[in-house]
Amino acid sequence: MRQLLLDLDSVKPPSLDTFVVGQNAELAQILCLFSERTPSQYGERSVYLWGEAGAGKTHLLHALAQLPHSRYISFDAPEEHFCFSPEVDLYLLDDCEQLAPAAQIDAFALFNEARANGAFFVAAGNHPPMILNLRDDLRTRLGWGLIYQVIGLSDEDKIDALERAAQAQGIGLAQGVLAYLITHYRRDMRSLSAMLGELDHYSLETKRPITLPLLRELLQRSPVE
Repeated sequence: MRQLLLDLDSVKPPSLDTFVVGQNAELAQILCLFSERTPSQYGERSVYLWGEAGAGKTHLLHALAQLPHSRYISFDAPEEHFCFSPEVDLYLLDDCEQLAPAAQIDAFALFNEARANGAFFVAAGNHPPMILNLRDDLRTRLGWGLIYQVIGLSDEDKIDALERAAQAQGIGLAQGVLAYLITHYRRDMRSLSAMLGELDHYSLETKRPITLPLLRELLQRSPVE
């Protein structure tokens, strides 16, 4: 997978190309195969992703959900979303740790149906499957396939990605702006890239260059919740 630039337009849906790979190169390759409905080199058709909030798990699931014959399933989705459908061959289950008891039963049945019919299954949670507070049978199923920790970007990676995004959009940044942004604002890339877009719009609106004083002024107008 190519490490393409971040998408500064928050209206556009996530894609695999706008996921900043960082230390997740092998995982990115596996998900590219799944997007083409090709099993991994190990023959697996299921993968479980875990990691801290903001690492990119939901971004990846939503990116895969943009593909035809895919279904994104939130932890609180209605029961019918957990039903197997012959026209769907990629199921994407998010926030497994929050599944209610009834949804855990449905998720277990869906995993078995998907596996029996050769469909692909990607699930995500905040911890590895075997330490999730879930039914034993579901935890076991989630651990049957490949398991990857989604490793968050370092500050250097974030600055590099934001710099490349700014260059692609023709946004001029004074020295120190990005370093200040990632230490004084939300640290996930979706929020940071959205703020970079807001900063560009504010610069055009006020007819001022993007400098530290301008960034501080915008952050005061947009406090972190």
